[in-house]
Amino acid sequence: MGALALACFLAPEMRAQSNNAGYPITPVPFTAVKVTPNTFWGQRLEASRNVTIPLAFSKCESERRYTNFSQAAEHLKDPSKVFKVDGVMGYSFDDTDPYKTLEGASYLLQTYPDKKLDAYCDSVIAVIASAQEPDGYLYTARTQNPEHPHGWAGPTRWSKVEDLSHEFYNLGHLCEAAVAHYNATGKTSLLNIAKKFADCVCREVGDKPGQACVVPGHQIAEMGLAKLYIATGDRKYLDQAKFFLDKRGYTTIKTEYSQSHKPVLEQDEAVGHAVRAGYMYAGMADVAALTGDKGYIDAIDRIWDNIIQKKYYITGGVGATSNGEAFGKNYELPNMSAYCETCAAIAQVYLNYRLFLLHGDSKYYDALERTLYNGVISGISIDGGRFFYPNPLQSMGQHQRQAWFGCACCPSNVARFIPSLPQYIYAVKDNTFYVNLFAGNETTVKVGGKTVQMEQKTNYPWDGDVEMTMKKAGSKFALAVRIPGWVRGQVVPSDLYTYVDGKHLNYAVKVNGESVAAELKDGYFIIDRKWRTGDKVSVHFDMQPRVVRANGKVAADRGRVEIERGPLVYCAEWADNTCDVLSVLLNQEPKFEMGEKEIAETAVRTITTSAQTLSFDEQGRLTTKDEQLVLIPYYAWAHRGNGNMSVWLPIDLNATNPALPPSIASESKVWASSRRLPALSAVNDRLVPADGNDRSVPYTHWWPKNNSTEWIAYTFKEPATVSSSTVYWFDDAPWGGCRVPLSWKLYYQTEAGEWAEVSNPTAYGTDKGVANIVNFDPVRTSAMKLELVQPEKYSCGVFEWSVK
Repeated sequence: MGALALACFLAPEMRAQSNNAGYPITPVPFTAVKVTPNTFWGQRLEASRNVTIPLAFSKCESERRYTNFSQAAEHLKDPSKVFKVDGVMGYSFDDTDPYKTLEGASYLLQTYPDKKLDAYCDSVIAVIASAQEPDGYLYTARTQNPEHPHGWAGPTRWSKVEDLSHEFYNLGHLCEAAVAHYNATGKTSLLNIAKKFADCVCREVGDKPGQACVVPGHQIAEMGLAKLYIATGDRKYLDQAKFFLDKRGYTTIKTEYSQSHKPVLEQDEAVGHAVRAGYMYAGMADVAALTGDKGYIDAIDRIWDNIIQKKYYITGGVGATSNGEAFGKNYELPNMSAYCETCAAIAQVYLNYRLFLLHGDSKYYDALERTLYNGVISGISIDGGRFFYPNPLQSMGQHQRQAWFGCACCPSNVARFIPSLPQYIYAVKDNTFYVNLFAGNETTVKVGGKTVQMEQKTNYPWDGDVEMTMKKAGSKFALAVRIPGWVRGQVVPSDLYTYVDGKHLNYAVKVNGESVAAELKDGYFIIDRKWRTGDKVSVHFDMQPRVVRANGKVAADRGRVEIERGPLVYCAEWADNTCDVLSVLLNQEPKFEMGEKEIAETAVRTITTSAQTLSFDEQGRLTTKDEQLVLIPYYAWAHRGNGNMSVWLPIDLNATNPALPPSIASESKVWASSRRLPALSAVNDRLVPADGNDRSVPYTHWWPKNNSTEWIAYTFKEPATVSSSTVYWFDDAPWGGCRVPLSWKLYYQTEAGEWAEVSNPTAYGTDKGVANIVNFDPVRTSAMKLELVQPEKYSCGVFEWSVK
């Protein structure tokens, strides 16, 4: 019996490990690893179990996700029943929220068996099954009302799948959830639904006569179909995944946004929407491994090199700009406007995991670990109940985690990812047992055909001591322990970031109390011996605060440094400091002291260092003040209210931002026509854009409102005489929804409390991103109002509004 056929009959807990189906290195599945409670990751899994997954399921109920399926089922039973979809159903990919939450719940069922959760999952699966059309098509955005589907769906199946319909995206997430549920429970209920939908796609999509020759607009079907192939052994699923990649760049839509600008095998730079890209790159790795196609291996290696060398944030995030939620140009890594979508970070974990399984080099896990501890878990609060969509590296308080989003891809994605953490800890190749991540757990694996049971104890990432005990062993094999890049003096596997403090960290490995030595192989310390039950391996990594500089080509980080310790990136946040953390200057030779505090009822290690704050006094003279600057782990920021935060801190004078003296606008109360105007404080923060395309400074906007009259007003701290006003308009054409106003006016408040237009104003300018100055007759007042008229189909936005 072949390996693929055998996989169909293996017990769920052994299936993924026994069938690598092409990857040289075999994953150790989540079903074989039990994370220890009350550890760093144990706490995260508990939060997922107690908060995140229940919240995600409740949102599927309250936000009509289940309703979409039940209404589709009603139409299938009685075609005369149709339901309004466009304008009622949020997005054409809303079906994926239940899929992703089911996937996360499936991982948890293995870690924490729960009959009630298991039964609830069964009930959700039944609702999903009821909406599947007889030929397998499953897409509630159309089935609820085939004649008038969701506006993104297109008039017929697959007609807008390269653009907005997300039919293949839905399929991909369904496959991922189905395989996870099957592996965790052994049940085929969700797997059968996924197979039926995949069969429909395989029949109707391809390059044969009568088929639709289209590819996914939003990738992930490639990954999902590869998983479905491994779980079932049915080759047509792998062939379909490869078809989607082979035909990319040859079909109707060719754009960098969806990585269809050129054939996949010709691509060598990460471009476009960072989530779509990450999923496609991971799918390329799957197809490369499962088919042995060297062209795909070479292509994904080139793209990975581009990311890690030129487009990778120090937090492990990717995606420089909100304009298309996309990668920027090489070395374009702004901080305050960094997009770094949580989903994009998760996609980077998937990519680096697969490249490790292909190549066996620890550099992929070095990148994975950095992303995991910083770019991913910053996207979810410590208690598991609030979420970031973008994850900026600097903030003035305009960024806060939310309980949910209308476009819920990030909350539901992190809901499925965190419970899957156990599967990333270990791997096996022949007689080699890889230890890739350090977390308290127990695992039972097959190494060289022999059962090995091992326990890992550690307080990582807070200290660098790891103890591994063989609970059951009696064979000869090589234990390969990853020595992280941060221990070996390498920030990331490129010259994008460099340690500049001159420190040299050491590590030590002992077996049963005796020191052992070995040459590192691809970043792994190899201990090859006959193991016995009770053997102990003790690993120590020096763990000290380190100072990092970015490559000089990264303009946003010039003159600045980042402080990190172990795998954790640190930041300065307002809640821990009496000074303005955006106006500090670190000492040229910074010294550090470790401390501890609680954030969100969880202990974290802090770093304190000496610094100075720079500010201008009322006469415009530069002054300095000595400060003790407290730093916290980046993932723990934004748990204590709104305020300033920064990862990259000035150490050179040319990078400083001295605090400006108060102005009429900065001391005013700001209010607006909409109570929920985002980042309203941006309009009087005294930060102005370099030009109309600058996204490094905050702005506010009225999106998605349009074709309306809106306003912003200042109530002054005290009455003042004013005669001039300056506005910087935000306009994100051509992709975004904001444009400069059709017209605008200035008003002042009279002594009677009425609004009156200023007299004899100069031209009201509408140039984007530059100073539009209006002078008018002097008037003494306590308040000013800026009133604007929005375009018919667009909203307006403001970077800065000042009055003099």
